Amino acid sequence: MIALLKGRIEEVGDGFCVVDVNGVGYLVFCSSRTLGRVAVGEAATVHIETHVREDHIHLYGFLDRGEREWFKLLTTVQGVGAKVALAILSVLSGDELTHAIAAGDKAQVGRANGVGPKLAGRIVTELKDKVAAITLGAAAGPKGVKMVATGPGAGASDATRDATSALVNLGYSPSDALAAVSHAAGKLGEGADVAALIRGGLAELGPKEHGR
Repeated sequence: MIALLKGRIEEVGDGFCVVDVNGVGYLVFCSSRTLGRVAVGEAATVHIETHVREDHIHLYGFLDRGEREWFKLLTTVQGVGAKVALAILSVLSGDELTHAIAAGDKAQVGRANGVGPKLAGRIVTELKDKVAAITLGAAAGPKGVKMVATGPGAGASDATRDATSALVNLGYSPSDALAAVSHAAGKLGEGADVAALIRGGLAELGPKEHGR
């Protein structure tokens, strides 16, 4: 089973790239976000998720482990195949996806090609608690692999995680805490610090009782 490829980008096409590893070209399907970060002729390290079927073997590639773990998590939802998962990751970063799911923002998830309102609702509903647990570091990702915050959104994810943890310590449930922090983050904008997210999250939660 292929898990990692290190080589040179030989070709970039619509939804795929070819990675040359010591003269062997591997066809790798990727999100447009990933494809936008590679260039023909440049070296690349690509994390791979291998899907083996009766009639084919497909390689799906990601430049960081976080995106690969999101891919694996998304495909646990009924109706989300590899193509749809890549479409979602093409329009939303990991941090944006965390906030959209936590806030129940079906419209954001539904921006991806192939994701209608019904499927967007299923994704948000089925992953809300999992995403909250993963954000807090209290649960593992698919097959026991812990999701990690990587890439440009890592700092914001750290602030989100710390603010959510603070609200959980006050007695709110992980899913409610993350939803409140995500709503606050949307209002405060990129770069909001932990203290601001905590205040904003408490304002979103309002006079709800602690210790539920």
